[in-house]
Amino acid sequence: MLLIPAIDIKDGQCVRLRQGDMHDVTVFGDNPVAVAQRWIDEGADRIHVVDLDGAKAGYPVNDRVIGEIVDAAGRIPVQVGGGIRDEAAIETYLERGVEFVILGTRAVSEPHFVADVGVEFPGHIIVGLDARDGMVATDGWSKLSNHTVADLAQQFEEDGVVAIIHTDISRDGMMQGLNVEATRALAAELTIPVIASGGVTDMADIDALLEVESDGVAGAVIGRAIYEGTLDLAAARKRVNERKGG
Repeated sequence: MLLIPAIDIKDGQCVRLRQGDMHDVTVFGDNPVAVAQRWIDEGADRIHVVDLDGAKAGYPVNDRVIGEIVDAAGRIPVQVGGGIRDEAAIETYLERGVEFVILGTRAVSEPHFVADVGVEFPGHIIVGLDARDGMVATDGWSKLSNHTVADLAQQFEEDGVVAIIHTDISRDGMMQGLNVEATRALAAELTIPVIASGGVTDMADIDALLEVESDGVAGAVIGRAIYEGTLDLAAARKRVNERKGG
């Protein structure tokens, strides 16, 4: 079970949004690199970075600070999303040391793009599917598509992506608990791993995720809970290790 702290960057600051609303912002630090180092020290398996300014602009905006996070992370993999909508952006991030690039809006609007980059950058492409009531949302969650999460995820699996990040928008940033069942149901439709996102609140969510790990839920992106202190990342790391006998 991968524990993946989220670092969302907006205007150079580490922030969290509620339900993806760019106007409902809480600032948790003005040094994203220092924040990343904190989570690495507490046992993060991977760092999840979202360039919120990039997501809005449609191209990378905070790539410099993301590069600094990669340097700080060292051997800990970094996955990055937000504004990655062409091959050049993917190549730049991978050359900078990012391990996984997360595609969102363009993956949904132009699925053939995923097939193309899946071949060009094998082993490095993740697709983030953000859902409301089982339907995929795009453009910073401001629009609902006509696609179901399961249908798109199966297509992207065939196109060679290495994982799907499944976010329940209704839970994201709301501290209401993770939608474990929806994530488990999606994982049951796939052979590639599914990473849960949106709503992890406390240790009960970690326990619930551990119960469905064997169904293909490989980890969780954790945001507001570790910033507000309702979940201690080091304690969660210990719980996962105990379950595995580590």
